[in-house]
Amino acid sequence: SSFDVAVVGAGIVGLAAARELIQRHPSLAFAVLEKEQEPAHHQSGHNSGVIHSGIYYTPGSLKAKLCVQGAALCYKYCDQKGIPYKQCGKLIVAVEQEEIPRLKALYERGLQNNVPGLKLVGAKEIQEKEPFCRGLMALDSPYTGIVDYKQVAQSYARDFQEAGGTILTDFEVTNMEMAKESSPESQDGLKYPVIVRSKK
Repeated sequence: SSFDVAVVGAGIVGLAAARELIQRHPSLAFAVLEKEQEPAHHQSGHNSGVIHSGIYYTPGSLKAKLCVQGAALCYKYCDQKGIPYKQCGKLIVAVEQEEIPRLKALYERGLQNNVPGLKLVGAKEIQEKEPFCRGLMALDSPYTGIVDYKQVAQSYARDFQEAGGTILTDFEVTNMEMAKESSPESQDGLKYPVIVRSKK
């Protein structure tokens, strides 16, 4: 088969990229190629499932900006698609006195990154939130959550297919090469065709 764009790998990153691309360029023919028999078979379906709030990254960095925006978009997408999640929050706990300055520095970093709802709590509030936890001080991040990213990836796959994309499973890419002759450049900027070879 011939496609304008082929994304190799139906993990959450490949599916998210393919979904975004087909929404931006609906006139092109898209395929996602996956060597397994289902999407999100590896890391995308076997991770901690944390929706990170964006505390740790350097203020002003692209990672910090995208993490905070991404968390908000993830919650919004899950609400739209009916994907269950839990905004359970997270406590980052200082158990020794020398850890408190580092905890306060994390708090300041989170504020600079515009992470919503952050606050420092004492030992009593730690116990109220998590009875089995002991600490001197904690950073409470209520915006942190958990979700089954396999479900999110599968939803991306459905969005992609509903938009006209093709997902080829059990299709392992074994080689890619540039075609010897390039076709004239299209309106979408596609100039150099690539031949993708598989075991099929």
